Amino acid sequence: MLAERLLTAALRRTNRRALRMKVRPDVTLPPPEPGRSYLLYVHVPFCQRLCPYCSFNRYPFSEDPARSYFRSLRDEIRMVADLGYAFRAVYVGGGTPTILIDELVETLDLVRDLFPIQEVSCETNPNHLIPEVVDPLVERVQRFSVGVQSFDDRLLRQMDRYDKYGSGEEILGRLQAVAGRFHSLNVDMIFNFPSQTEESLLRDVEMIKASGANQTTFYPLMTSRAVRKALARTVGRVSYTREHRYYRALCGALEGDFEPATAWTFSRRAGQMIDEYIVDYEEYLGVGSGAFSYLRGAAYVNTFSLREYGERIRNGRFSAAGVRPYSLRDRMRYRFMMDLFGLRLDKRAFRERFGVPVDRGLRAEVAFFRAAGAFDRDDDTCLTLTPRGRYLLVAMMREFFAGVNQFRDQARAALPPEERAVLFGDGVPCAA
Repeated sequence: MLAERLLTAALRRTNRRALRMKVRPDVTLPPPEPGRSYLLYVHVPFCQRLCPYCSFNRYPFSEDPARSYFRSLRDEIRMVADLGYAFRAVYVGGGTPTILIDELVETLDLVRDLFPIQEVSCETNPNHLIPEVVDPLVERVQRFSVGVQSFDDRLLRQMDRYDKYGSGEEILGRLQAVAGRFHSLNVDMIFNFPSQTEESLLRDVEMIKASGANQTTFYPLMTSRAVRKALARTVGRVSYTREHRYYRALCGALEGDFEPATAWTFSRRAGQMIDEYIVDYEEYLGVGSGAFSYLRGAAYVNTFSLREYGERIRNGRFSAAGVRPYSLRDRMRYRFMMDLFGLRLDKRAFRERFGVPVDRGLRAEVAFFRAAGAFDRDDDTCLTLTPRGRYLLVAMMREFFAGVNQFRDQARAALPPEERAVLFGDGVPCAA
């Protein structure tokens, strides 16, 4: 699609500037603004094995460093409470948040004690869909998200997930066993693997329907420089030439059973907790090594070093190590993307937030989307998307997260040699 190629090229240029962070020793988080709602993001960066396509901050699991990390994480959460924040929702991501279920439970209970939490979302992997992990979370978690990626055994082997998590049929059985136990059971999938066929993709959709999950998210395969070689060795070189066709195929196959909740999340019924917290919450605060925050028009990134993270928290300092303030225009572009990714931009809310109508504040962006046939509803009150427009938002978010992944690559490149050895060699796990 020509519009997608033009959009991708423009976003890659913009991201090189907008996603550049300045590391500073004196970074501090601002206090909350009265009347604003915030989400708390909690990052757990441990996995039993590291997937070749993943750019998130993650380390090979070792129990002692992980337990030390969780203690520091709870101390940081207490520091955030002392700063005056009161969160209504928390999202626990990773890594694998359920890697130590007793530590996770203690952390979630602390969060509920400190804040007026109404919604808890937590990620996991298929091998943790067992009673020892699921049972303690049923009363604590409303949205449980399982990283499946594909039910195709051939792809699972290429991704080094078959031995870890079992076959597609085994994963399906585990999902069916926990379906109905959470308000929202989301299954994370990936489409546009180099060796994925359309037939395989459509079979994945049928497996989702049979799983009992009431929500699914189909991410396009996203790359960064650090994982590109590993991807080429395992699943092949990534190409976007067929991405639109695959997206249309999966949307058509889901229709009737699921409806779009965002450009890449689909729910069985309206009102589900959606997959991307950045749609519902304009600002969020991240705790844990490698977490991001977006507060008062600035992005903050926490140190990627486990050792530095532990030292900062022990010394009573927040883990934020880099900050990037954004201009009014950058903030408008970010909100434009996030609102449309959530399928609706409220023009009156946009004008109230930024002091200018979206048509005037982002004249070129709105004109491009109109020319591309992206808007379904375009009146005085809101903008909504056509199916073509939804795909353009998929491409936008793909490039946004790819840009964030490249920043993660830079942060990992700056790690101390002993921690880089843990990630890329045979180093000994570092203490947190």
